[in-house]
Amino acid sequence: MVFSSFVFICIFLPVTCLLNFVSPSLKVKNIVLTVVSILFYAYGEPVYVLLMLASALFNYLFAYFIDKERQNIKARKLILSGAVIVNLGVLGVFKYLGFLVETINSVCGIHIPVPAISLPIGISFFTFQALSYVIDVYREDVKVQKNFGKVLLYISFFPQLIAGPIVKYHDISDQLDHREESMELMITGWKRFVIGLGKKVLIANTVGSIADTIFALESGNMNSGLAWIGAIAYAFQIYYDFSGYSDMAIGLGCMFGFRFKENFLYPYAATSMKDFWRRWHISLSTWFKEYLYIPLGGNRKGKIRTIVNKFIVFFCTGLWHGASFTFILWGLYHGAFLMLEEMIPKVPNLIQKTLGRVYALLVIVIGFVLFRADTVGQAGMMISKMFTGVFANAQTESLTTQLLNPWNLFILVIALIGMGPIKIVLNKLKEMHNSTSIVGSIGICMSYIVTILIFVWCMFRLASSTYNPFIYFRF
Repeated sequence: MVFSSFVFICIFLPVTCLLNFVSPSLKVKNIVLTVVSILFYAYGEPVYVLLMLASALFNYLFAYFIDKERQNIKARKLILSGAVIVNLGVLGVFKYLGFLVETINSVCGIHIPVPAISLPIGISFFTFQALSYVIDVYREDVKVQKNFGKVLLYISFFPQLIAGPIVKYHDISDQLDHREESMELMITGWKRFVIGLGKKVLIANTVGSIADTIFALESGNMNSGLAWIGAIAYAFQIYYDFSGYSDMAIGLGCMFGFRFKENFLYPYAATSMKDFWRRWHISLSTWFKEYLYIPLGGNRKGKIRTIVNKFIVFFCTGLWHGASFTFILWGLYHGAFLMLEEMIPKVPNLIQKTLGRVYALLVIVIGFVLFRADTVGQAGMMISKMFTGVFANAQTESLTTQLLNPWNLFILVIALIGMGPIKIVLNKLKEMHNSTSIVGSIGICMSYIVTILIFVWCMFRLASSTYNPFIYFRF
């Protein structure tokens, strides 16, 4: 079940809100949210819901026994190692086993049967969440949760279950026991949900169709113009698709009293690749920083070790996204530019803000070609066409005109504008005019009107189109 579907918007969400509203206590609300979250996952994964439940149970037990062995450091380390092996082992079997067998067959020239294992939706997200809980308990950053139901709610909560953001246990542990709900939070959450829905349905779906068309072309039918259009369209698609989903998840959490951290902070306004990773998929980058980079030694063991640690992190970042050499190369590509930036002397802020943005966007867009391509060969072809395919013929000109029709151009302009810090500007205007002033009251009314218009527009688009993919569902 996707958030941008009639089943979710018209049936699941209203029923869940009603059940949560009539629940007399926080304990009952937690039970209701746990049950509906399991049903939400079972709607799309009727078999693998058992895997998700087993993950929650095993990690609950791992954390419980780690806490029980407080005085025995060796036992605690052994249990933690078991938790890491089990979690990553399950993830490895379902996500990477087929890729590993294919690679061995290709390298060794043998023919081991490739296991046909379907990928459970959201397995990377709920596995990392479960691991964060066990590690937090091991580090004594949080108290062990002895109520299995609360651990299950933390891992299975439907807003972030299948495509994030990755919610770390220490960020949400208090909210499981103490949170407030109000009509104001409900409205704020709904508005945030609608903004995310608009990003997904109106922008990501439109530019995604452009990208799919171009990435499906053969080499002889593509020139540099089409290659750049495809690369830019996909860069827009992945940002608005995933940030839109994150907005919807954050909005839904807010509607039920949960506060999730932001997952995107205008990443395409970055002035370097280091700055980009402070802004892009923040929940994943901070997870790797807290649970991999720092335990490896971070930057505390010399320059060479720091470089090795960062490459390990970005190798894992690429691999986390999928079992493919394109994802691995994408991760190493970003790691290489981060290392390059470490070696380049600092430049004045003015140059950093102007040339830095151009440099960062160029690196980002080219990198996402690797991310989107089905094979390394296709990525190489696309990137080479971007810089060398200057030819044009009737076919390429016709396709370019078809793709850059008035509606698509309008959406591309909106996508370009949306890259900027619009929310920051609006918040500053809000601070200048409080809600009791005439200007403030007009602004509040306009925000409701715009939200309603976006929602109605999205519903019409959903009714008239069958193209509605979610990129991060496969991760």
